[in-house]
Amino acid sequence: MDAKTQHGYLVLADISGFTSYLVGVELEHAHDILSDLLETIVTSFESLLTIAKLEGDAVFAFAPESKVPRGETLLELLESTYVAFCDRRDAARRRTTCECNACRFIPSLDLKFMAHQGDYILQRVIGQVELLGSDVNLVHRLLKNHVAEATGWHAYALFTAQCLSHMGLSTADLGAHEQVETYDHLGEVTTYSLDLIPRYAASLEARRSFLSPEEAHYAVASELPVSPPVLWSWLNEAKRRAQWEEHDSVQADFRPGGRTGVGARNHCVHGKDLIPEVILDWRPFEYFTVEQVVSGLKITITHQLEPLPNDGTRLHTRIRVDTPLPAGPGHPDANALIAASPAAKWHPNIVRMLNEESSAL
Repeated sequence: MDAKTQHGYLVLADISGFTSYLVGVELEHAHDILSDLLETIVTSFESLLTIAKLEGDAVFAFAPESKVPRGETLLELLESTYVAFCDRRDAARRRTTCECNACRFIPSLDLKFMAHQGDYILQRVIGQVELLGSDVNLVHRLLKNHVAEATGWHAYALFTAQCLSHMGLSTADLGAHEQVETYDHLGEVTTYSLDLIPRYAASLEARRSFLSPEEAHYAVASELPVSPPVLWSWLNEAKRRAQWEEHDSVQADFRPGGRTGVGARNHCVHGKDLIPEVILDWRPFEYFTVEQVVSGLKITITHQLEPLPNDGTRLHTRIRVDTPLPAGPGHPDANALIAASPAAKWHPNIVRMLNEESSAL
């Protein structure tokens, strides 16, 4: 393996409270619980990141910048990983009738993330691939921070200023907690942290807007050779969207809290045509639903991403026209309306262009 400098994202997921959790609990049960939670983190991470190693109660992973062209996808990955972790943790407590301390204290466990962007070298050491470099050291040193002392948070995502800059996210819009940490040999590091607990609560309470096959006038599905996070980024990155929607550009008009999500507005431009769009539902890596006005028709579109066992994704695209016509993909008048709309081309364009790009790699 050639040891050459690479540039990318370095991410560390650390289970909060595990050291204190181990005090006075049954180690066999604690081991099973930790393994289950670590597996949940790894499964979520592997859809976008490469796992470097497991480090006790932590998972260290990385991704070259080229694999994450849309920086916001990284934040969405961390948030979706946290949701999966909480769901797994809470389900583990509900499904057990064991009253040992290891099982009773499961709810005390939480999760935090450290994310940095920088340089690293991949080097094989005694048959194992290791990441080396001062930026690798830094992301680990970030675990020793003062966020909990300053905020009281125990579940958060911490980003270095350098990382957020490369992700293209605004610290002001995110409402992040800014803090400067100082480390020997590394100096001062400006960090921005996000409280994950309110984001988890919001994900549970958010109103769902999802087109089922029965509710749609047009429904199509195709298998693609990429993971859900990669496809998600591909679907939502502005330049790629402009290509598969055959527009001159896709531009953001409004981002609540500086993020893509429910209530965000975009517009697509093709010549003199303007297509306004509002996001109705936004479930990263699962599905998103938008409402657009295309060729005078008000339409609702759901793109659903179904993970496949071979690390691929089945993309479901469903479209409903704002019309009194009966729902269901077989209605001939509805099919005629869809066929007259540019939206009918979008799914085939996505499939063709992504397969071409994957074949070229």
